[in-house]
Amino acid sequence: MLLQRDAQGQPIAIRREDYAAPAFWIDTVDLTFDLDPAKTRVLNRMQLRRNPEVPAQPLRLDGDELNLARVLVNGQGASFRMEGDQLVIDGLPDAFELELFTTCCPIKNTKLMGLFVSEDTFFTQCEAEGFRRITYFLDRPDVMAMYTVTLRASKAAYPVLLSNGNLVDQGELPEGRHFAKWVDPFKKPSYLFALVAGKLVAREQRIKARSGKEHLLQVYVRAGDLDKTEHAMNSLVNSVLWDEARFGLPLDLDRFMIVATSDFNMGAMENKGLNIFNTKYVLANQATATDADYSNIESVVGHEYFHNWSGDRVTCRDWFQLSLKEGLTVFRDQEFSQDLCADASARAVKRIEDVRVLRTAQFPEDAGPMAHPVRPDSYIEISNFYTVTIYEKGAEVVRMMQTLVGRKGFEKGITLYFERHDGQAVTCDDFAQAIADANPDSELARLLPQFKRWYSQAGTPRLAAHGVYDAQNRSYTLSVVQSCPPTPGQQTKEPFVIPLNIGLLDAATGRELPMQLEGESDVARGTRTIVLSRAGEQITFVGLDAEPVPSILRGFSAPVILDFAYTDAQLLTLLANDPDPFNRWEAGQRLGLRAALQAIAAHATDTTPVLNDAYLDAMRGVLRHPQLDAAFKELVLTLPSETYIAEQLDVVDPQRVHLVREAMRAQLATALFADWEQAYEDNKDTGAYTPDPTSSGRRALAGMALNFLCLAARASGDTVWPGKTLQRFKDAGNMTDRFNALNALVSSGHTLAAQALARFHAMFKDEALVIDKWFSLQAGASDRGGDILPLVKQLMKHPDFSLKNPNRARSVIFSYCSGNPGAFHRADAAGYVFWSDRVIELDAINPQVAARLARALDRWSKLAEPYRSAAREAIARVAAKPDLSKDTHEVVTRALAGN
Repeated sequence: MLLQRDAQGQPIAIRREDYAAPAFWIDTVDLTFDLDPAKTRVLNRMQLRRNPEVPAQPLRLDGDELNLARVLVNGQGASFRMEGDQLVIDGLPDAFELELFTTCCPIKNTKLMGLFVSEDTFFTQCEAEGFRRITYFLDRPDVMAMYTVTLRASKAAYPVLLSNGNLVDQGELPEGRHFAKWVDPFKKPSYLFALVAGKLVAREQRIKARSGKEHLLQVYVRAGDLDKTEHAMNSLVNSVLWDEARFGLPLDLDRFMIVATSDFNMGAMENKGLNIFNTKYVLANQATATDADYSNIESVVGHEYFHNWSGDRVTCRDWFQLSLKEGLTVFRDQEFSQDLCADASARAVKRIEDVRVLRTAQFPEDAGPMAHPVRPDSYIEISNFYTVTIYEKGAEVVRMMQTLVGRKGFEKGITLYFERHDGQAVTCDDFAQAIADANPDSELARLLPQFKRWYSQAGTPRLAAHGVYDAQNRSYTLSVVQSCPPTPGQQTKEPFVIPLNIGLLDAATGRELPMQLEGESDVARGTRTIVLSRAGEQITFVGLDAEPVPSILRGFSAPVILDFAYTDAQLLTLLANDPDPFNRWEAGQRLGLRAALQAIAAHATDTTPVLNDAYLDAMRGVLRHPQLDAAFKELVLTLPSETYIAEQLDVVDPQRVHLVREAMRAQLATALFADWEQAYEDNKDTGAYTPDPTSSGRRALAGMALNFLCLAARASGDTVWPGKTLQRFKDAGNMTDRFNALNALVSSGHTLAAQALARFHAMFKDEALVIDKWFSLQAGASDRGGDILPLVKQLMKHPDFSLKNPNRARSVIFSYCSGNPGAFHRADAAGYVFWSDRVIELDAINPQVAARLARALDRWSKLAEPYRSAAREAIARVAAKPDLSKDTHEVVTRALAGN
């Protein structure tokens, strides 16, 4: 759909304040599909009635790229008119049946929205506004109806016919065709509609709910992929059992289906009872999937299943409330993955991984031109607001609610929320009110109006904190001032409600100290939650014999930036002793970040030592620590990313950032060489492959060790470890070990990498998801002489590359433009020219994918020259294209306005 403009030529924005209830309700929808790739016929019979609370007006139905053949009202021909993409009908009675007959061409639907064909199989994607590409409809989330769907197709070509709900009838038709009839017993909005038709096979499992009712679970894939579905099925079973145990939310359908396709814009879609997934988040066996793939599958399967209640049974009133379902469900899938962890260390690793995503992706979004509140105020294209702010920051808002009311209190709130709103389309306010009402004596209830600023104010709050020790009174006062920088459309911000988890450590021994607040008689041990609600506050602890080391923001208790002038000695104390795993990891990150920023400011060269002996000794201590979990060690030893380092700078020279971080990696490799050798030997063998957290952590640390050993070998000219790494690559019994070895050779730039890459492709040339890894690894490799961009262009000419497949486009183009700043930001601007060409090229095929790629230059205004001017020129070139989609147009015009 192209950009629509008003009479003055300005893009038409949808505004939250303009929300109005629909003029009509749709009670039932009866759809009949005659499926044909070139011409699918859709018969749509609907029962409608006027909304008596809205002034009388014509019926306006949304459509997009449809051929309309018939319009009947109560069985009679009716006059209608077209206004743009809308079908408009006047003079309708208060209640009536509307029959529409349309056709569409799924085989030409490269946008992958609505009904499309992928590898001879029909799929749908209707969120957010794809249903209008199937039939004319009130395509908005607050119109919820009961659906009956009949699918008819060639039995030989499409033996499997699926839709939402329960299968109530099926049979043969003349001329080798057959049909299946599905009825969904629950009301749903149109964005949750789904159908699938093709040659598929299913892994099936029956489970019993606590009520004793039996349910059929099915995972549908292509015949050759059935052996890769066990983990997805196990994840689905665990999700069903967990949601009923943790929140009392049972599976409510006779069957629950997952279907995988390789052509999909998103990760997965929670259509009621028929979840459609990107193959990336379904298919896994030890030969083709890494530990990270296994973890992602568990998380995404859980996420989409949990939507069955938080999104399907209760949905959004309008798309501004998107985080109502997405933020809540991300929180639920994070809790699910943490609850499946067997020990506290694995739970901590999962929490750190989630925070790392937030800080490297969402914080930059909050600081850039696309900054928006968790509940946005306006949009031009809603697909652009499926963002880390809506999802990950939204989850942190929900997590703060749980912190404020407690785990049990939160579960009470969830129960009340679904009791109140089952079968309704509601708002973020309704959710927050339910949690508060279930916990009337909580800080959340007391501060609810102020707490909801998390929904309405964009930007990442900053906490400027400093501590003063009073030896005479044996007290320590922590002063905290909160602020939030201006964002587009919001120049000033009011104070947030911020739960701040705090602990105190003894500076001499590292032991945790008891905490007694001034004016209180109770002495607390462990973590204390302080609720901040004013612009500036002071917290005084008493009974302290010496100045403590404060452990602030434990567990990342709020999505904020903490500014505290820790000394190196204090950070080393936290790194060595803090019982809070997040702050222990954070101390190491702060030390690494401090070293990087100092080196960048000093214009360090690639031979200048960046890391001091104290830091290297601390990292050596982490590697040698007998009690620390291997996965935690790997996280602590991972340096801050180039993106995260760049976000701390006012003016960014991407090449200097890259040079300094590479120097840090090289220094870690050589200084800790013997320890890397020992770490590899201690962790390389994990026995029979299982993707559990302990085994995965050991493989991760062994892979990191190989990476650093090959990097050290590059500097020394040694051939022993690259040779061992190549052999490890050849002998590996699982994809994690094999890919770790390949990555070590490629990322160190060793000559043996070419041999390994060729062998890898030959081994897995028929495994699309593995070849995605092959492409991505090369496009994301360190640039050691400007050779990555020519390689990327060469990869796009490879027979296995297809721009029309989102996974493949992401594996090459996104890995380079979004994931490889050191190679993308070139002084000759060639990276930006390549980016603009690809955005324009993709926009003509799939606007959603193009708009995502367009986000790669969000932060152009922070760049140093010559990058800044060249980046702006590239963005302006895309923005000037006259037939640009509204998806991409919104992104690039906001980027230009964010100067």
